[in-house]
Amino acid sequence: MRRFLPLFLAATLLAAGLPGAAQNAAPEIAFDSAPNPLILPDDIYLGEVGGVATNSKGDIFVYTRTGHPTISLGGSRAFAHGGSRLFQFDRTGKFIREIGQASYGFMYAQQVRIDPQDNIWIVDQMTNYVMKLDSAGRVQMLLGRKPESIPVPAPAPRGDAGGAGARGGAGGGGALPGAGQQSDVFNRPTDVAWDAAGNIFVADGAGNNARVAKFDSKGVFVKSWGSRGTGTGLFGSVLAIAVDAQGNVYAADGGNKRIQVFDNNGTFKTQYTNVGTPAALCITPGPNQFLYTSNSNPPEDFDVAGEIYKMKLDGTIVGKFGRAGKLPKEFGAVNSLDCRSDNNLLVGEVANMRVQKLTLR
Repeated sequence: MRRFLPLFLAATLLAAGLPGAAQNAAPEIAFDSAPNPLILPDDIYLGEVGGVATNSKGDIFVYTRTGHPTISLGGSRAFAHGGSRLFQFDRTGKFIREIGQASYGFMYAQQVRIDPQDNIWIVDQMTNYVMKLDSAGRVQMLLGRKPESIPVPAPAPRGDAGGAGARGGAGGGGALPGAGQQSDVFNRPTDVAWDAAGNIFVADGAGNNARVAKFDSKGVFVKSWGSRGTGTGLFGSVLAIAVDAQGNVYAADGGNKRIQVFDNNGTFKTQYTNVGTPAALCITPGPNQFLYTSNSNPPEDFDVAGEIYKMKLDGTIVGKFGRAGKLPKEFGAVNSLDCRSDNNLLVGEVANMRVQKLTLR
């Protein structure tokens, strides 16, 4: 027995360092799911839910992949629009209105976020837009550029072919490795977040850019970091983004199965590799913040993974809840999390085309 004890201890320590072991060791959090939290009109249905968010009054906003895309001709250019819809509900789930019906910027719903001033932000993966709307639904700011008369989603911007951040142009002066495509043009953006000063951070993450782009509060491009790769500061994909009270930036690097953490200027700080494949992020408000992240179901098998983790900002896992499936309290391709309070969440699912309202116990 004495002879095998060192081997046993070594194996135990090795297992403790593996992401799978950390996930399995996470305690289960008991929770409830409210049935049918949204009351839709008889002639409206949800499609794949790209985003769900709440404002300061508790109103619920859902950006969903439904509707009927149309293409119209304007001279020599084709204009495509109308592939997604934005709905608003009150805090009880009662339908209030639709915003931006048939909008030129709505094609493929990716995310909706509400900023501290209750402005509505839409991230659309096919139009390559991040749109800021005021609480009345009027457009206040556009980031990005919608392609016209070319394949949608757009090809990578010139000079960005996966490793653009590491290559200079013919005249030299190229960006340093990991610096990201130095541009305010997106290639399939996925999420948006803000710091206390109003700076805007965009996850330009499902296309070739694979970066985080920073803008000031007026929408002026400041810088970006990251490009496609596996090293620290590089991304397989940037599927979600969140900013804590200190201005640190959390990026869900789903392609590399990790969450990377940066300071406000993009300097790498740490990474968390114990939460599977993160596809959605949310940080709670208040002085004692928590990070929620979903372990995405792989697209070829919606019956595995799917759980949601509750973490401290230092990466310590508080617990996990849920599993893959189609029933209440199960999840199918979670794409969006809203967490205005520590233990009350809204979850938007792509595979199950629904929103669940959760209460943690």
